Amino acid sequence: MTTEEQVRESLDSILITGIMRSPVKMNLVRNISISDGKAGITLSSTALAPQIQSNLTDSIKNAVNKISDINEVNVEFADGKAKDINQVGQVIAVMSGKGGVGKSLITCLTAVALHRQGKEVGILDADITGPSIPKMLGVSGRIMGTESGIMPVPSRSGIEVMSINLLLPEEDEAVIWRGPLIGRTITQFWEDVLWGQLDYLVVDLPPGTADAPLTVMQSLPVAGVIIVFTPQDLTNMVVRKAVKMTQKMEVPILGVVENMSYLYLPEIDKKMEIFGKSRGEEMALAANAPLIAQLPIDPELAKLCDEGNIERYDSDIMEKLGEAVSRKTE
Repeated sequence: MTTEEQVRESLDSILITGIMRSPVKMNLVRNISISDGKAGITLSSTALAPQIQSNLTDSIKNAVNKISDINEVNVEFADGKAKDINQVGQVIAVMSGKGGVGKSLITCLTAVALHRQGKEVGILDADITGPSIPKMLGVSGRIMGTESGIMPVPSRSGIEVMSINLLLPEEDEAVIWRGPLIGRTITQFWEDVLWGQLDYLVVDLPPGTADAPLTVMQSLPVAGVIIVFTPQDLTNMVVRKAVKMTQKMEVPILGVVENMSYLYLPEIDKKMEIFGKSRGEEMALAANAPLIAQLPIDPELAKLCDEGNIERYDSDIMEKLGEAVSRKTE
């Protein structure tokens, strides 16, 4: 006797065109019924264009018909909105009051680290006027969707990405918008993108403590924040503003990361503090949070980012980021 779980397993083996995730992982399966050798399957049509619905119907029938006592498969689609379909476990924001300290870098490394743990992960690029996430991950291509929702674009390893750069005709097109429009766009990236079932959604925040970070803190269920900074005294002062904003919003700080902490010279086995003495412990104390890691200046990492291959990076920083997030949120 065929069970609903067997049918669901068959559906989980199917990949939706363009998104490379199954209808189960996208949480599109609304109902499964089994009676007298007939399987009835209802999916949400959210963000699925007619051609994708047709292809998906054929794939489902082929997969489910392979179950021994199923001789007929009926597939139907029902209307639905993305925000009603999405099931996002934890929202993690990466923040700093200062620009150029490596927020997007730490966002990508955190997402990759969690993905390597076997988690379903997405990245929401909330830096509307200075998006760099797609470049680092080598993500490009045409956004798909309908009036009911849009699909994120998967990276090579399967991390789902939504960024304004994926909606622009050219990647160097300037986004010249006022604060309210930026805020609405971030909200739409949360509500109108079909994220499906995710264990983690990592949000890359722009610098500062104004409209965009405030929109994320107030509109998204942020479980925790990672604060990024560099050793300079000026950076330290500005980043403390972000720490105080996070504390006032009563959002937990999961930890702090010092980027560009030093340059290691293997020829003489020495660490050179190019931007000054480390302020890691000082910032951890100010944030009342652990110092997750001190990331060195690494030419190899910079090269991978420029090439869009950051998912290939391998360092103990990955394990530290993944453990810090999972330990605090699970």
